[in-house]
Amino acid sequence: MSTSASQTNAPTTPPISLTSRRGWRHRARDGAFRGAVTGSVIVGLVVLVALILQSLIEGWPRLNLDLLTSFPSSFPERAGIQSAIFGTLWMVGIVLVTAIPIGVGAAIYMEEFADTEAWYNRLIDVIIQNLAAVPSIVYGILGLAFLSRGLLDLGPVVLTAGLTLSFLVLPVVIIASREAIRAVPSSILDGALALGATRWQGVSRQVLPASIPGIATGSILAVSRAIGEAAPLLLLGALQFITFNPTGLGSSFTALPIQIFNWISRPQEGFHIAAAAAIIVLLCITLLMNAVAIWLRNRFQQTW
Repeated sequence: MSTSASQTNAPTTPPISLTSRRGWRHRARDGAFRGAVTGSVIVGLVVLVALILQSLIEGWPRLNLDLLTSFPSSFPERAGIQSAIFGTLWMVGIVLVTAIPIGVGAAIYMEEFADTEAWYNRLIDVIIQNLAAVPSIVYGILGLAFLSRGLLDLGPVVLTAGLTLSFLVLPVVIIASREAIRAVPSSILDGALALGATRWQGVSRQVLPASIPGIATGSILAVSRAIGEAAPLLLLGALQFITFNPTGLGSSFTALPIQIFNWISRPQEGFHIAAAAAIIVLLCITLLMNAVAIWLRNRFQQTW
């Protein structure tokens, strides 16, 4: 009687054929997903390499010192990007002076001092996350409405372009800085507080120095994004033909993306060759900044 009861209550296992069928379906789905992801990566890399090679081959005849030291000209063989390089450097300097300190300070407040339960802090957090995904053209409209015209009425000058790009990269700097600060173990700050330090002393002397590699990496990547932006500058009225370098914050300007856009829109083949060479220069600057960010991260990264 007990034997029959134990046989009745014994769990039933699915047939071997059904189990193998389910396993085959899971493996098929997994293989299809991996194939789709791998194919997407391969297609992206192939297109990227093809575009770089096309620009390199087309612009190779103009990749020389004259391109870097000459001003734009109506003759394609004499046209250069000196004024565009200096304009880009001016804008990058403004971004470094404004966006980086404000972004890091905001990240320190949000992570270490803000009340996470307060509704306004949660609202600020959501706004920052959303602003990081706003298209750059929207920031161009903002700069045109409030900086170039309207409230401040600065005009299409270097300061206007630099502040507009600062607005563009500020949410990215804040998010990257918050992640870097969050990566520092809380025990470091707790130990400083236990030894009698104030919260600000613990944050400024322990947490912030430990998070500098991550903050520097995120900031450099954000600035490298700003270098390649053309849409906001076009809205602000950046000059497409300028034969002098900016001399101050109130000077007219151009930038590498604007110069490339101007040359590509010309019908002469010589300007297309110069644009391809300028694209390679801009790409090298961006890759150099990314390499510096990776070096800083690997050089000063700490393992907790």
